[in-house]
Amino acid sequence: MTSTSGVLLPGFVGPTLPDWLAARLRDGLAGVCLFATNIESRAQLRALTTAIREANPLALIAIDEEGGDVTRLYSSSGSPYPGNALLGRIDDVDFTASVATSVGWELRRAGVNLNFAPDVDINSNPENPVIGSRSFGATADLVARHTSAWVTGLQSTSVAASVKHFPGHGDTATDSHLALPVVDLSLEELRRRELVPFVAAIAAGTQTVMTSHILLPQLDADNPATLSRRILGDLLRTELGFDGVIVTDALDMHGASGETGIPIAAVRSLNAGADLLCIGTENTDEELTAIDAAITAAIADGTLEAGRVAEAVNRNQSLARFLATDSGAIPVLEAAEPRFPLEPAIAVFDVASGVTVRPNRQIVTLETTANIAVGASPWGLAAAGTDVIPVHRDDALPDTPPDGAQLVIVGKDNHRHAWVRELVDLARERDTSTLVIDMGWPSDDRQYADVATFGASRYVGQALAAWLKRTSLETEEKQ
Repeated sequence: MTSTSGVLLPGFVGPTLPDWLAARLRDGLAGVCLFATNIESRAQLRALTTAIREANPLALIAIDEEGGDVTRLYSSSGSPYPGNALLGRIDDVDFTASVATSVGWELRRAGVNLNFAPDVDINSNPENPVIGSRSFGATADLVARHTSAWVTGLQSTSVAASVKHFPGHGDTATDSHLALPVVDLSLEELRRRELVPFVAAIAAGTQTVMTSHILLPQLDADNPATLSRRILGDLLRTELGFDGVIVTDALDMHGASGETGIPIAAVRSLNAGADLLCIGTENTDEELTAIDAAITAAIADGTLEAGRVAEAVNRNQSLARFLATDSGAIPVLEAAEPRFPLEPAIAVFDVASGVTVRPNRQIVTLETTANIAVGASPWGLAAAGTDVIPVHRDDALPDTPPDGAQLVIVGKDNHRHAWVRELVDLARERDTSTLVIDMGWPSDDRQYADVATFGASRYVGQALAAWLKRTSLETEEKQ
């Protein structure tokens, strides 16, 4: 095993540490990334992270726990946190910091020390299929304010933040898991908008920055950001002055390795200036062997400088040592499952004028395919315990609701799905009292969102259930 393992951060299959991964950790593997499939319970998760740290006391143990729709800790029940878009609409930076701090303490108790959050992309394109309600908002100043608060709150618990996806994934209409998005903006345009939250995050002391697999042809016409020395070196390191760990988004995504394979993408990302290579979700010993061999061969033939790899390993180890020391000085705060007041969410729900909610309702949820970052997780009213009727593509609407009940249709990003638009149009033709709720990021014209919640976590589902009950009681009082 060579020192190149000190730049690798793989995922793995199952709730226990595989023998092959334990051996690599003992030999200096940088760490691991945990996903929902690795988590069965809090006790099991703590046993898993303990085993990882026994194999390598300086392991970086990473996770995607953004709060809101993207959750690994609560993948079986839905997150109890308000997500970024809702936090941005509430626009209380102290509240945002409190959410991030709570996330941090949960991760500390679980034994995790690196969180791939917050998402600081500016969601300037409502057609974006992968960011949406993961973003604090559509304007640079708003996103920057809440970026600073989230980073500060999380890192106060001795869990490192990883702001993403540099230099900004908000102005895309393509999912980089599946293809290579193109953002055709100039450097000046990026400085005015996309880079502003990253500047704020660096000022707040973010310990890592995650790259994006997007092509910015006006900066580098040949390489996506993850593989671009111009973007990672000249822009992030030199111009913005970031001296922490640069983490790649998962290299198994099409935007990074679809044309070359992961081993070559790993070499290219190191050459570009990345330090910690997030490999994917269900990696194997054979895959890591191939990546390690490609890096070693690149060093041997001069394609990759040994000093560049040593620099990356040193940054990763320095972060791990700092977190170990810092966490030792900050006792873990014990707490029950987080609970936040529902009123701030209810107060900023976007409700069209003239909306009426009847006491008797039949609720239908439209089950569109979740993007890969979000994954399969209970969402919305179902996660909050409300009875719903799930409807999938090619399903018919239920028959006319019984006893004059109001049909309530709940979806996410309704405007982006043709079958959802058709179904909503049909329901409205059938009954003009139909209420349509969007728990994602709605279109600017709100055509398919009588009510927009800007998030679908369990917390938001509970807030929506409370709003429906309150509003229906108001309707009764008026009758």
